[in-house]
Amino acid sequence: MLLLLKLLHVLAALGWVGGMFFAYFILRPTAAEQLQPPQRLPLWSEVLTRFFRWVWIAVLTLWGSGLGMLALWGGKPPLYVHIMLGGALAMTLIFIGVFFFPFRKLKTCTLEKTWSEAGAALNQVRQAVLANLCLGLIVICVAVGKWPY
Repeated sequence: MLLLLKLLHVLAALGWVGGMFFAYFILRPTAAEQLQPPQRLPLWSEVLTRFFRWVWIAVLTLWGSGLGMLALWGGKPPLYVHIMLGGALAMTLIFIGVFFFPFRKLKTCTLEKTWSEAGAALNQVRQAVLANLCLGLIVICVAVGKWPY
């Protein structure tokens, strides 16, 4: 059971954090170089719609598998797991905030073709994605190193 929970946990984290890395460091600069706002912003709206569906699955999987592993430890995990839980909570709250506020505004403004407002909303999403990417990488480092014991 522990092996299955760990596998689900790692796959969900890989999808979420890897997706943020791709979006921030690969797709974002390429789209900015190649596309004008009337093309770029609808692309981002659709990309994020698809990505966020998977993020919801990842969030539910991470919390489910993480709490399952916590139960297997008898509710007394090592310190590094507490740090991971704190990181997970922060990342989840940031994602929920992004999903319900700037992302929704991005979608609405894109449909209305109010490009400057859509661009401002996308910039808020970008900043939150960078924060979550940094948190995700820190949590991964803590998990891999089991630091601190």
